[in-house]
Amino acid sequence: MDRNERLTLAQAAMERAAGLARDAEDAARSTHFRDKAEPFAAASAAWAEVARSHAALAAVLPETEPTDA
Repeated sequence: MDRNERLTLAQAAMERAAGLARDAEDAARSTHFRDKAEPFAAASAAWAEVARSHAALAAVLPETEPTDA
């Protein structure tokens, strides 16, 4: 897996984490779904860790060479 692929995976994981964080915030403000806030927040934190891991791996990989298409 090259650097660009890792960065793409990091971006996707970050977007997933952000979406789950928004869900956690919405649940925390809801009277009916407040009990769902903590699981959403935990899932968001897990996806954020995945994003950080992919970004860290990308940081140590060499620049991806452009391909002639």
